[in-house]
This record gives sequence, structure tokens and C-alpha cells, in this order.
Amino acid sequence: MLELDNLSVRFGGLAAVDGVSLRVDSHEVLGLVGPNGAGKTTLFNAISGLARPAGGTIRFNGANIVRTALFRRSRLGIGRTFQIPQPMHTLTVRENLIVAQRFGTGRVDDGRIDEILDFTSLAGKAGSDAATGLALTELKALEVAKALATNPRLLLLDEVLAGLETVGKRRFMTMLRELHARFGVAMIVIEHDIETISTLCQRVAVLDFGRLIADGTPEAVFRDPAVMRSYTGTSAGTSAETSAGTSTGGSHA
Repeated sequence: MLELDNLSVRFGGLAAVDGVSLRVDSHEVLGLVGPNGAGKTTLFNAISGLARPAGGTIRFNGANIVRTALFRRSRLGIGRTFQIPQPMHTLTVRENLIVAQRFGTGRVDDGRIDEILDFTSLAGKAGSDAATGLALTELKALEVAKALATNPRLLLLDEVLAGLETVGKRRFMTMLRELHARFGVAMIVIEHDIETISTLCQRVAVLDFGRLIADGTPEAVFRDPAVMRSYTGTSAGTSAETSAGTSTGGSHA
């Protein structure tokens, strides 16, 4: 479905994404991890059309979309969320979904919107002001709901669990598993929590300073010496795992 070949994104002299080659198949759930500043969100921006690559190709269902406009990528089937929820101010929850759906599909399907509101447990807040009437968990759910409204075939989830307490995080994880099964979309999930990634994802890819340093099963990746060094400065398996705990949040920017 998605193929990145030697993809690079630069900001002046900084290579935020540096020669990344990666493939995501239909219906696959891929975890994308790495220390802070590793290039994860920049990679999402390149795929979705918010950042222009300096080199390489992005193929979606066989077509090179490097120069394809953002809204056309959405209509091809690429949906995404943002780490910081971005509700459209002065609009209700339902109106947020209507705008997202019109942008992503060119039309409005009220039945689909009702289905998504129900699925994300936002039906009771459909008439609420999206910017002022929602709790954090609901704002995160709205991010997912807006992305679903565009009828994606590939969903890019940027730290949708960040900031949630334990119970809320587990409920959200359950929703994401059900989303994958019910809507049949492929997903790339950026997340710092190892337990979350290991539970949701069949594969994990690791970025460090913009480069892909590991790609494989969660079990193999989180024991890879290069990944250990990236997060902890050591390749000693047991001590590195103990130091990392359950979070992969690194320190370099």
C-alpha cells in the first residue's frame, strides 16, 4: 500500500528524515517509535503532504504522490491525526466531522458521520462546541473521528494516547483495535509507550536522528542493540530494558 524509498526531508542543513525506506501493507498496523526529535512527525508530514521531501519517493497504491496536493492525498485514502488536538473553533463536534469529510471525500454522508460518532463515543457530544465542550479523552477521540470521516485506507496516528491516564489509555487502545478490525484500515502509530506499541502493532520501525535503524517484530526490535543504544546509551539487553521501563521517550531533540 505505502512504499517510501530513500525519503529525505531537510530544514536548512538539518536532515529531519534521512534516506528512509519503508513499506506498509494493506490492513497492517505498524508502530513508529524513536527518541524525541527523531523525525517521526516529520515523516507523517511528508506522507500526508504537509512537508515537501528533499529527495526520494512516496508511493501509495503504486502511484508516486511526492508532488500530489494534500487534499488529493486525503481523497486517495490517507488520513491522519495530530499530537495536539486541533478542533475547528466555533464548530460543533458534528460540524468538525462534516468539514473533515467534505475535505477528504468531496461530499457529506450523514449516515457515515452518525456511525463514526457512535463508534468514538461522541454521539452524546455531537452538538457541543468542539473547542470548549470536550475533555482531553474526547478531544483525542475527535481527532480519530475526523480522520475516519475522510474514509481513509491508511491512518496515521500521531501520539493519540499521549497525556491520557491509565484507564483512559486502555479504553482508547481497545477502540483502536476495534477500529482496525471494523474499518479495515492500515495504521501507522507513533507512540512512546512500549506496552501500547507491543499490544497494537505487528511490526515496529525505529527512527533515530532521521534514519531508520530497526524494522521488525516488537520483540525483536526492543531487544536490538542499536535501539538500546538509541534510548539508553547501552547495548546490554537486561540493563537497557530495565532502564527503558515501559516508555521509549528519549532525550535528544
